[in-house]
Amino acid sequence: MIDVKAETERYYESAVELLKTLVSYESVLSEPQENMPYGKNCAQCLGAARAYLEKEGFLTAEFDNHAITAAFDEREPQLGILCHLDVVPAGDGWNSDPFTLVQKGNKLIGRGAIDDKGPAAAVITAMRIIKDSGIPIRKNVRLILGSNEENGSSDMEYYRSKEDFPPMLFTPDGSFPIITIEKGMIRCKITSKLPADSSKAIISLEGGTAVNAVPEKASVCLRGFSRGDINRAAEETHLDDITFEITENGDEILIKAKGKSAHASTPQQGRNAAAAIFTLLSRLDFGNETDKIIRGICTLFPFGETDGASAGVKCGDEKSGELTLVMGLVSVKDGFLRIDIDSRIPVSRNTEDISGTLELSAAKYGLDAQVYLRSEAHCVDENSDFIHTLLEVYERVSGMKGECLAIGGGTYVHDTENGVAFGAEWDGVDNHIHGADEFITTEELKKDIEMYTETILRLCC
Repeated sequence: MIDVKAETERYYESAVELLKTLVSYESVLSEPQENMPYGKNCAQCLGAARAYLEKEGFLTAEFDNHAITAAFDEREPQLGILCHLDVVPAGDGWNSDPFTLVQKGNKLIGRGAIDDKGPAAAVITAMRIIKDSGIPIRKNVRLILGSNEENGSSDMEYYRSKEDFPPMLFTPDGSFPIITIEKGMIRCKITSKLPADSSKAIISLEGGTAVNAVPEKASVCLRGFSRGDINRAAEETHLDDITFEITENGDEILIKAKGKSAHASTPQQGRNAAAAIFTLLSRLDFGNETDKIIRGICTLFPFGETDGASAGVKCGDEKSGELTLVMGLVSVKDGFLRIDIDSRIPVSRNTEDISGTLELSAAKYGLDAQVYLRSEAHCVDENSDFIHTLLEVYERVSGMKGECLAIGGGTYVHDTENGVAFGAEWDGVDNHIHGADEFITTEELKKDIEMYTETILRLCC
């Protein structure tokens, strides 16, 4: 009907400009304000996207700054495309401003470039190409843009209280070819009160930027230890790919650990700096209850272990793989220790069983474990016409064999009945998702535009 590849080239620069606009908003979850449930920046990013879509002639709607939608017309939509405009915190280690899109070689760098603002820009551009072409749309399409995917997807709970999802639904919030199985997930906080008024104490501790990522950096401030005590503990620790930096400030000593970040669904690719800090602390003698607490943490969640074996939750199946568990956030404030755990659970197990085991395991060491987020596994039938069409489009555009995948990560369609993830990460490319210098390549952005244009044409025209 149209030369999609040629139209992609023609619209590409406008897609980059749109991405530049979206990246400029630091749409990280912050304190809610009136009519801004996820903070000012998230609301402003949604507003900018809606203004752009209205300018391009789409019919839009706003859901109290939880989400916005855009459609070709007023008919009931048959295809839904679900993207999110919120992002994880920038963190450290960037070589440029994370909220200013910059191009270096073939990389477009900025927070959200691949997760999920770049894919959103590709979908919007695909819809523009089709709308501007004048091709009649037999089935209406609804783009849904939310702003709380990174922190529980309460935006979609609100949206679903107002509207149903269309019968066909995909999100470019995963990987190609198609993700039809997503593991279950729990998030759990482990807490304990540290001894007060001790001569040897943890003054403060912090590590991680998001619960769903392996902490690249962690630090602890101690009182009552000599530089020699710390040096000996660091030498005894012997952890691969972890570096420690030790500085003195009066009678306090600051220890910083640096490892490698990774997504919580693939923690084996990272090196957990928070777990490294606890390993070092276990080599010290506090002479009080702190020693027992630290030993408990190191026993349950030892450095380098990512399958939950020591916490008693190791399991797996052929369909979806092994359970993963990561210590994502750690802190000590005012003598109160908190650790946030993220675990991804195979389809053969339910979250209640894993939660109960974690709570019992923590209790053995005097630690309090409370699960605050629970999501069962997501599984969609691979044999529908919808899935077959997506696979055909993927094979035509990519030139590669299509298949359905199972992953540990939860995508934006995890809690839907029929949704699948269709892109936008490509096999073999490390886009630094949730890390410093996150990027999408120019080739990926163009291929995404082409892919989603072809998809809408095949499904709806």
